[in-house]
This record gives sequence, C-alpha cells and structure tokens, in this order.
Amino acid sequence: MTKRVKGSCTTVLVGKKASIDGSTIISRNDDGHEALDPQRFVVVQPEDQPKQYQAVISGMKIELPDNPLRYTSTPNAILTNGIWPAAGINSENVAMSATETITTNPRIQGLDPYVEGGIGEEDIVTLVLPYIHSAREGVERLGALLKEYGTYEPNGIAFSDQDEVWWLETIGGHHWAAVRIPDDAYVVAPNRMNIDEFDFDSADTLCSDDLQTLIEDNHLNPDFNGYNLRHIFGSSSVKDTVYNNPRAWYGQKYFTPEVEQDPMDQDLPFICHANRKISIEDVKFVLSSHFENTKYDPYGDGTEAEKTLIRPIGINRNHNVHILQIRNHVPAEIAGVHWLAYGANTFNTVVPFYSNVNDTPNCYKNATGTFDLNNMYWLSCATALLGDTDYNFYVDFRNTFELQAMSVYHEIQNETDKAISEQADVQKFLEAANEKLADESLKRQTKLFGDMVISGSEHMKLRYNLND
Repeated sequence: MTKRVKGSCTTVLVGKKASIDGSTIISRNDDGHEALDPQRFVVVQPEDQPKQYQAVISGMKIELPDNPLRYTSTPNAILTNGIWPAAGINSENVAMSATETITTNPRIQGLDPYVEGGIGEEDIVTLVLPYIHSAREGVERLGALLKEYGTYEPNGIAFSDQDEVWWLETIGGHHWAAVRIPDDAYVVAPNRMNIDEFDFDSADTLCSDDLQTLIEDNHLNPDFNGYNLRHIFGSSSVKDTVYNNPRAWYGQKYFTPEVEQDPMDQDLPFICHANRKISIEDVKFVLSSHFENTKYDPYGDGTEAEKTLIRPIGINRNHNVHILQIRNHVPAEIAGVHWLAYGANTFNTVVPFYSNVNDTPNCYKNATGTFDLNNMYWLSCATALLGDTDYNFYVDFRNTFELQAMSVYHEIQNETDKAISEQADVQKFLEAANEKLADESLKRQTKLFGDMVISGSEHMKLRYNLND
C-alpha cells in the first residue's frame, strides 16, 4: 500500500431546527499533515465519473454503478496520493463531507483488523456521493462498501439532505455505526470517536448487522448500563485531552456558553443544543477559532505553556473549510450552497457558491503547486502567513474585511435568490452569480493582503528612525 496521508480535521453539524433559516448544515475543516496542500473547487460531470475506480493509496479496485449524478468537489490540486475530493453536493441536493480522522482502541482492532487493500479518505466521496438520493441512503451505501471492501483507517463521515443530517463512524476494518442528528441539535466532532450513547432499537440509528453481537460476544463494553460507543470502540488517551477534547469543548462553549465544562474532559457530549439558532457565521467562527478569550489562545495573553498546551481549531494546516448548506424555503434549484474558503481560517471568508452548476470560477478551480496570488488558495495562504506574524496588529484589518465581504456575499445571494424564478437557464444564471461572488472574493482578499503589507511595512524590525 502507498504511504498513507493522514488528516486531522474538525466537523460541525447542525440540524434544520437548530439553524437560523431552517437549513441543514454539515461542515468541516479539511486539515492535512503538511501546512500547504493546494486545493481546487470543481464540478464532476456524470461522464467524468470513473466506471472502474482504482485507489492510489490502497490499490483497491471497484466497479461503480451506472448513471452517476453530477456533484461539486474539492479535490487536491496535486494528485500524487489520489483525488481526495473532501466534500460536495450532488444534483439531488445531497451533501457529503469525508472524512474526519477518528480514534480507536486495540480491542476492536484485534477483532476486526484494518484492511490494507480497503477504502479510505482518498476514495469515499467518489465512491458514494454520485450515487445517493438522500442522507440515509449515503449511510447505507457507505456501510455496504465497508462491509464488502473494508477500510484501512478510522473515519467519521457526514451526510445531509433537506431534512436530515447523519454522522457515520467506521469501527475496525469492516464495522460501522451512524446516528441521525436531531433536528434541534448540533455536533462538534474532533479527531476522536465521537458517538457516545447509542440505541440499537432506534429509527435514528444504523449500524453493521452484527455490531451489538460483536460487543456482547467479545465483552467489549466497559459500562454497566447502555452502549456508549466512544467508551467501547474509541480511545481515552492523554493525547485526546490536549489534541481532541478541547476542540469539542470550545465549540460547545461558544454555542452553549451556560454549560460549564473542562476542556480535557473525555466525556464531553456528542449531541448538544445551542442557546440560540446557529448561522453560517457562527459555524465559520468555530471552525476558525484558536480559543479566543481564553488562556489557551496562541495569540493571547496566557503563559507560553498555556498557549501551546492544546491544539487550536483554526490552524496552519487548514487546507479548506467547507460549509455545505441544504436550504429549505427556497426552490430546489438553489437549495444547495457550497460555502468555501481556502488556507488557514484566521484570515479568510467563506463564499456561498451555488452547487447547481456545471462549472466553477477559475480562481477557485485552477490551483497548482506553483505559488500564484491570482489564485484564491495561494492568496489565502499568503494572507494568513502575514497575519500570523503579528495577529494583534492585523486582526482589525481581518475583522473589517470579513464584515464587508460577508455583507456583499449575502447581498449577491439575496439578489440571485429573488431573480431565480425569471431565469430560462438556471444553471447559467447561477454560474454567473458564482463568478460574481468569486470576483468579489478575489478582489477583497487581495485588498486585505495589500492593506496588511502597506501597514505592516511601517512596523518591520529592520528599520532606523533617522532619515537621510
């Protein structure tokens, strides 16, 4: 098997009654092992979907069904390790984000070892998203693939449609469990097994046929009552206390501030309820956060030990952040919105691209391994790098940029939504709207970068106060 590439992401899920406008939302920071990994935003047409798929990493080969759907995708620009589509929305307004790398323990690995020639993060979106017509169907298709082909790694995968949000976690080489997120709830999921209390008899859970028997026959349950899958199949390590648990803690602290919790707690809840309805801006803030207003903020006033103790959510290894919104109360033609930004999330904004299109804007589509400030991936990375040199000096530039940019994006979106009923060619109209959004994004990100360079040059250490 080719050398494995590992990610380390953060996921936020929001049910339709928990969101401000009745949308379902699945979102994730697509983080990587390296600081830079150029990303693209594309549309995969049915004729471009492979009929026979072969994984680069595992070498696994699979015959794919006929009649795939069109879908948006955010693949790697450099395909050495495969496509890694990460996320997308298909033409039936079903969204998928894959994957959140999770944790496991040796008890389940000893019973159901990983499959070296199985499927993994590189493959999952390509194998599933073009063939599903609901979130639940996505769970069922992926579950069947895991049973037949197995996996070489533990992952969490999100699905959504207009009504439902589902979260699936792989267990060992062939097993899995999935939960329908309640409509009035949200989830913040870091790189650990996240599902806790699991009801095998509920209509809102799905799993491998023999999962309960596997637990009972092999004495895997450490609890006296019930089935807590995190306790049964997950880890509870020192690394979790500093790498994973604090990210769930901070997201829950933001959405439900009245609940006091320890950032290192191994039993932070999976299903949560916010004290208000959740907006796209809320989700973006959490996925960009570095523990603002706490002693753990790397840019804050804590001690060096405190500022480096726990892993931030927004980090230099953010390659893209996607917020996949399936809207209700609008025509189906404009229900799917693929919000997207590139690079470390501290100095970018998400842009609301309509998913019902046949093509995407060039500055989001055409990244390569060559640095290019006319491309949004590289421009975003450059802005974040400069901002990191003096966050407290540059943060007001970022705040002004974010407020103004998001206001314009919402304005374009509102105008587009209102005009949709008058369009003879909806997809061309939405492609034009996406181009307008991308142009605004590139222009405003370039201005932010320029303003930071101009102002920052006055504060360089390489200076002297006397002039000629």
